[in-house]
Amino acid sequence: MARLSELLGALSLATDLAAGVPLETSLRTCVVSTWLASRAGITGEALRAVYYGTLLRHVGCTAWSHEAAEIAAGDDHDLLRTFEGTDHVDRRGTAARAVKHLARGASPFARVAAVTKALTRPAAGVELAAAQCGQARALAADLGLDPAVGAILEQIYERWDGLGPRGLAGVDVHAGARVLHVGQLLEIHTRRAGAEAALATLVARQGGQLDPSLVAAVVDGRTEALAALRGEDLWERFLACEPTPLLLSSERIESTAQTFGRYADLKIPDRIGHSARVSELVARGGRALGLTPTEIERVVLAGHLHDLGVVAIPNGVWEHRGALGVGAWEAVRLHAYHGERVLTRCAVLAELAPIVGAHHERLDGTGYHRGTSGPAVGRLARLLAAADVRAALERARPHRPAFGFEEAVRTMRELARGGTLCAASVEAVLAGSEASPQRPPRHPTGLTAREIEVIAALARGATNKEIAVALAISPRTVQHHLEHVYAKIGATTRAAAALFAARNDLLVEPSADD
Repeated sequence: MARLSELLGALSLATDLAAGVPLETSLRTCVVSTWLASRAGITGEALRAVYYGTLLRHVGCTAWSHEAAEIAAGDDHDLLRTFEGTDHVDRRGTAARAVKHLARGASPFARVAAVTKALTRPAAGVELAAAQCGQARALAADLGLDPAVGAILEQIYERWDGLGPRGLAGVDVHAGARVLHVGQLLEIHTRRAGAEAALATLVARQGGQLDPSLVAAVVDGRTEALAALRGEDLWERFLACEPTPLLLSSERIESTAQTFGRYADLKIPDRIGHSARVSELVARGGRALGLTPTEIERVVLAGHLHDLGVVAIPNGVWEHRGALGVGAWEAVRLHAYHGERVLTRCAVLAELAPIVGAHHERLDGTGYHRGTSGPAVGRLARLLAAADVRAALERARPHRPAFGFEEAVRTMRELARGGTLCAASVEAVLAGSEASPQRPPRHPTGLTAREIEVIAALARGATNKEIAVALAISPRTVQHHLEHVYAKIGATTRAAAALFAARNDLLVEPSADD
């Protein structure tokens, strides 16, 4: 039977892609942090929390991608990489890092603008921390992990000296979070500057950013600590250091897939809820096609995870309003490849990899990333492709408005007649949609219908002015609604509101007869 560590270990590769760091960064951080926790005397459930908390350190990274891209000339990954491992209290050091590294691939004008934004928005760091930590904590709960894992992830940016965003200091910072702070900095600086420089950084930051006792433990056990970061046999060492392996049920596999589908969607405002919608469509379409229960289960999982690879592409590409250049288009074409490769790392997900990798293939050979055609596009991949197109047409994109139901149906049938999409899959998806039951109204935490409209528009990246125009109300009224929404859901940022909307199913498009 599969282990939870195998599933989350494979999916952690997607969190590395979202953070713009090398693959297996999360695995290395987990291994060295678990070693450090054991050396510090942490055992039992607390050690398991460190294992999963450090593995999922980047699971909040899609929360602020939209805002990060606005700062960094469209490249949210570049912003995260630039300030990776910096000490935010060292203003001179962080400024120097920005001037030297940020937006180096952009035009001179765009680079100056990016550096200026980064250096003149002091609240940006606080917003990023709040968004990432809030999303990480919530998704850890959705994954069914112990609350201690969420507590660790909520304190990623806290400090020993109390100068973190929540002001926690010393032993008031969760022990697992203190381990993560040391473990991740050891991994980052060893990768970027070498072992000696990494150890020197830890020593320099002890008593400030870092728990001195944990730094001392690393220095005293430096040979073992650095061995834990080796690339050889990393996967095996990662599995071997798991405290008391947890076995997976089929229900937990599906809930994990659903959570990571949501994680991927949260990166791009206009795609929030997309993966859930696709899974809903393939389930109904699969029944209309007469698929077996096993086939339906497989394609539903693939529906949740089909866009996992979008996290590897900067938001500036996804949110571009005009025609994409050659380089950007090639990046888009690779997102199916990235998703496929992540899934191949875990036996329980490997059977989904060919379906996910082929969800943009087309029967006439015009799709990507392989350009396969005809029978080479499998039955489940054809169904997934049809559902993906249907769900995409329902939503507005930066380059086009949303399609109405009749227009979407007409477009899909034209694609089927032209031999691009599978006609049987198209009709099954459309039939499944038409047979959908009426959705009951959803008003979590007492939100009004108007407030739900506002939070949905906000989650999808609309400004207050754009929301006002769309809802035919004044910007002041929008702000009034937002104040009420934030108070009711306990949020302070667009990212937190988007996560709330996604978790409470406020963004799934209505079906044909709703």
